[in-house]
Amino acid sequence: MIRLEDVHKQYDGQKVLDGVSFEIKTGSVTTIMGRSGAGKSVLIRHMIGLEQPDRGKIFIDNDNIVGMGSRELNRIRRRLGVLFQDGALFDSLSVKDNVAFPLREHLKLSEKQVADIVHEKLAVVGMTGHEEKYPAALSGGMRKRVGLARALALDPALVFFDEPTSGLDPITKGVIYRLIRNTHARGGVTYVLVSHDIAGVLDVSDEVMLLFDGKIAAKGTPEEIRNSADPAVRQFLTGSPEGPLAIE
Repeated sequence: MIRLEDVHKQYDGQKVLDGVSFEIKTGSVTTIMGRSGAGKSVLIRHMIGLEQPDRGKIFIDNDNIVGMGSRELNRIRRRLGVLFQDGALFDSLSVKDNVAFPLREHLKLSEKQVADIVHEKLAVVGMTGHEEKYPAALSGGMRKRVGLARALALDPALVFFDEPTSGLDPITKGVIYRLIRNTHARGGVTYVLVSHDIAGVLDVSDEVMLLFDGKIAAKGTPEEIRNSADPAVRQFLTGSPEGPLAIE
């Protein structure tokens, strides 16, 4: 579903992505971990075409999106869903209208069809009954769930999650990870998570990668990551301030 080949990106002379290469299998749940500021969100923005690399190739289902025109990019993005870190809901729109937004933007549907899809997606994330509320009236966990419903509205083939549990208490984190498991189990959609929440992602992922110094420093199944002898992986898992990931 996704293939990156030697992707580089720097800002003001500082390397953020330094030859990143990996593949993500169709239908899998893959998590990219890394310290805060390691470039995880930058990596997501490149994979959805919001930023272009300085060099390298990014393939989405065999289409290289690097240098792609806006019309072609929109065709690719039609197949993508994104749950941004803060939910990125429109404050001026109700819950139902937030979820309906991509449907109205991309599809020619009757309002009855839109309402039916909105009802279905909100039911999937446990937000039935909150259709008329506005984001300001929702808790952080509720905003994430509405954001997930919107990300799933177009039945995408690929969904990105940017720090899906940041700022949430442990119980609400558990709810979000259960939703990730349950929604993924509904059909062969590819999920890509970016997170530094180790315990949660190891429970839901098929493969885990560690981004360090602009490169993929380690990758493997959750079990392989748990049992890794790699010093950077061990430090990340234990949270030790000493080791290759230490802040200078």
